[in-house]
Amino acid sequence: MAGPTALSTYLQARRALVTPAEVGLPGTGTRRAPGLRREEVATLAGISVDYYVRLEKGRDTNPSAQVLTALARVLQLDAAATAHLHGLVRPGEPDTPGPAGEEVPEGSRLLLDAVGLPAFVESRAFDVLAANAAAGALSPAIRPGANRLRSMFLDDAERALHPDWDRDAATMVAEFRASLGRDLTTPAVATLVEELSAASATFREVWRRHDVDLLTGAVVRWEHPRAGALALRRVNYPVPGTRGQVLVVYFAAPGGDDAERLAHLTPG
Repeated sequence: MAGPTALSTYLQARRALVTPAEVGLPGTGTRRAPGLRREEVATLAGISVDYYVRLEKGRDTNPSAQVLTALARVLQLDAAATAHLHGLVRPGEPDTPGPAGEEVPEGSRLLLDAVGLPAFVESRAFDVLAANAAAGALSPAIRPGANRLRSMFLDDAERALHPDWDRDAATMVAEFRASLGRDLTTPAVATLVEELSAASATFREVWRRHDVDLLTGAVVRWEHPRAGALALRRVNYPVPGTRGQVLVVYFAAPGGDDAERLAHLTPG
């Protein structure tokens, strides 16, 4: 008997977030649940109601790219969320996340020591695999063996570093979904999600939205106990030859106050 799949749960979650007005439908009548009805999604996407119900029930797991694109349009998905939807059916990264202790290539480790900026390597599941001293000076939670998502939600000291914590935490959850795609049900990842769901109401609320965001980097504000206010750009570089490892580097715009404060914070 078919059961929930990554695709079916994603469709259900995103359908609940779209109002009739957003897709040009009248908002008349009482709705027992938020969002669009299944028949409305099917009609707007140009597919049969029965077929859409099969997708949401997990009884059909291989819709065409054209159907997925049509559903993305109806569900108001942006480019990142549309790519995620397609990836749930035809993932571009077939490997599951590696273990927390997976090996970081020697070249990447040498780069961490040479770069002179806060930098670390993380797994697809946001486990910190290697980090330099500058990263530890920026945040003690950026250390091998720690998980960035767990630290963001459960470490009070990490939370205090982020004046925009609500936004940063929600963005990290969305990036976590995008990083893992349909591998969210692997035992280690499922255990982490269960832990955070039990401990944090905010995580539960953000998680059920099924938002996704690509790991493209962003400007992150920090309130550091030694360096004060910092605005640092984060960039992400895929590590070749690994199972989805990413090298993350934080830096400040050259010549500004943030660069000066970061230089004083950085060891050596």
